[in-house]
Amino acid sequence: MKILVLSNKLPYPPRDGGSIATLNMLTGLRDAGNKVTCLSLNTRKHAFPVEQIPGALRGSIRYEAVDCDTSVRPLPMLLNLLFSGKPYIAERFRLGEYTGKLGDVLQQEQYDVIQLEGPYMGHYLDVIRSGSGAAVSLRAHNVEHLIWKRKAAVEAGPLRRWYLGNMAARLEKFEMQVLQQSDCLVAISDVDAACFRSAGYNGPVITIPTGLRPDQYPVTPLPPGPTIFFIGALDWLPNQEGLEWFLEKVFTKLTGVVPGLSFHVAGRNAPRKFIRKLAHRQVVFHGEVEDAISFMQAYRVMVAPLLTGSGIRIKILEAMALGRPVVTTPVGIEGIPAEHGREAMVAEDPDNFADQVVALFNKDQEAVRMVQLARHLVQQNFDTFTLSTRLSRFFKVQV
Repeated sequence: MKILVLSNKLPYPPRDGGSIATLNMLTGLRDAGNKVTCLSLNTRKHAFPVEQIPGALRGSIRYEAVDCDTSVRPLPMLLNLLFSGKPYIAERFRLGEYTGKLGDVLQQEQYDVIQLEGPYMGHYLDVIRSGSGAAVSLRAHNVEHLIWKRKAAVEAGPLRRWYLGNMAARLEKFEMQVLQQSDCLVAISDVDAACFRSAGYNGPVITIPTGLRPDQYPVTPLPPGPTIFFIGALDWLPNQEGLEWFLEKVFTKLTGVVPGLSFHVAGRNAPRKFIRKLAHRQVVFHGEVEDAISFMQAYRVMVAPLLTGSGIRIKILEAMALGRPVVTTPVGIEGIPAEHGREAMVAEDPDNFADQVVALFNKDQEAVRMVQLARHLVQQNFDTFTLSTRLSRFFKVQV
C-alpha cells in the first residue's frame, strides 16, 4: 500500500515521545512492505533540516516538510478566547502553506491510506477529501481533551482552572469532529480507545501502542548506589506538574531515609522558572541530553510521577526495555499492561511512592526480577514490526 502520514512536527530527531512514536510507526510500516511518505510541519520549536535526516531513513521513506511558526501568542490567544468557539491550541496548526503543499503531494501520488498523526492535522480533511480517495486514519497519540480536563482538575487558581476547562470542552468537540470525519481510529491504548467510544465514536478502531525495537535497548546491570532519574520533555506541563509534586511531597521524604540519594533530571526546553525549582544539593539537572539511553543506563531507578496526561509514556517503555525498574502513578502506567509489584511499582500518594522507591533500593533480587519481567513485557507487547504488520492488515480492510 501507499501510505501518506501527516504530522504536526518532523519526526526526526527522535528526542521526545511524539517523534519517537511517529518515526517508529513510519519505519515499521515501511518494513511491513508499504511505500511511506511523511508530510510534516517543521515548526520553529522543533526545527530540523529535512536534508539532514540520515540517508538510511530518507532513502526508504519520502519526507516533505513545511517550515512554520506555531508559537503561542498572547493577543491571538485572547482574541480566540473572546471571539471564537474553537480551541486555540488546535487553531495554531491551521496553515495555508501546508494546505498548498498537501495539495501538491496529493496530485503527485495516489495514496491508499492517509494517516493523521493526531487531531490537529484534521484541519486538512477538506483538502484530503477533495484531492484523494484514500481511507483516512486518525492515529490518536492520546486523548487531547482528557489531558486538559485533568489539568483543570488539579489547577488551584480559579481563573486558570476556568480557562483550562473551557479549552478542554472546545478540544473535545474538535477532537470528536475530526474523528467522526475520519474512516478509522488507531488508538495508542485500550484505555484511550474506550474513552473515544464513550464519547460517541462507533467506527472501526484498532489499538496499536507505540512500538520500540528492543534490540536497540541493551540491558546493563543495575548501577550501585542510591540514584533515581527522570527524563522527559520539560516544556510539557504534565511533566512539570508531576516533577513539582514529586520534589515537594516525595523527594523530601526520600532524602530523610536514603543516605547519599541523588536525583538526576533530564529534559529539553525547561523554562527558567522551572529550572529554579530544581535547585537542591541532591538534584542534578542535566538539561537536554544527547543520548537518552546512556543517561538512563547510568542510574538505578526511574521515577515517572505523572498526575495528568493521556496515551502511553514512551520513556517508561524505554526504561523497561533497558532493564531499569520504574516507579510511577496510575496515570503514568495507563496503556502499559504492567502489574504493580511485578513489572513496575505503581503508587497513588506521596508516602506510598517513597516507600516503593526505598523498597527497590533495599531488595536487589526483587528489583532484578522486576526488570526481567518488564523487558519481557516490552518485547511481547511493543515490538514495532509486529505492531506495524497488524496495522497494515487493518488498513487493507479499510481500503
